[in-house]
Amino acid sequence: MNPFFIHLNFKKIKTSDNILNVHSIESFGTHDGPGIRLVIFLQGCKLKCQYCHNPDTIDTHGGQEFHIEDLVQRAIKMKSYFGNKGGVTVSGGEPLLQAHNLIPFFKRLKEEGIHTNLDTNGRMLNHPTIELLDNYADLVMLDIKHMTEEGFQKITGKRNKETTFNFAKHREASGKKMWLRYVLIPEITNTPELLHQLGNYFKNYKNIEQIELQPYHKLGIHKWDALGWEYELKEARENTKEELDLASKILSDYFKKVKIN
Repeated sequence: MNPFFIHLNFKKIKTSDNILNVHSIESFGTHDGPGIRLVIFLQGCKLKCQYCHNPDTIDTHGGQEFHIEDLVQRAIKMKSYFGNKGGVTVSGGEPLLQAHNLIPFFKRLKEEGIHTNLDTNGRMLNHPTIELLDNYADLVMLDIKHMTEEGFQKITGKRNKETTFNFAKHREASGKKMWLRYVLIPEITNTPELLHQLGNYFKNYKNIEQIELQPYHKLGIHKWDALGWEYELKEARENTKEELDLASKILSDYFKKVKIN
């Protein structure tokens, strides 16, 4: 058995074969992987992060069904815009809830010579996920929520941050490319102590090409209000330029490339 295999008590989203449950689709995305990308946001997530700016993707019963081949043909029509770097990114929600059907989707994309990227919180590492990661995902963008268990639980509403780190270990062991993503919230995730902890944890990883820092913002509050949910970070403030510069400086000692989105 794979040493990093974890079978979590997550129910996958049930769809028919060759169907993906999609929240929305963005053409010409430039912030979800290298180059110009077709970004497909899948519906459903088992986390409820305090800062989520797309809380309408959380409900596993929403979304619209798309046949995989229809999505492939949409990507094929964009190939001339992808160039050498671009391709398709699947995000969410949490795409790994539909890992079983992502396998044939990514397989078809690769048959068409299209770069595949998976944007995930890394909370699942079951057999379909491992097949997807090892055989079909050219790139993985992994969201790191917090470096402590207490902080992870507070932000996500779920326990066991180690599942994400075991996911990272598996990806590193496979020798395949990975980016990290980390949301900077003043006093919550953006402190020198936590940033050094993050850097020290990943400093010996060879396959992390870059870390993307996401400055905290409140652009999604109206969506929380529309859902009738309480937004718990209303008192949190945005980062100053000095704080962003310091975070970048600290992490530059540990990672090949630090990017502030």
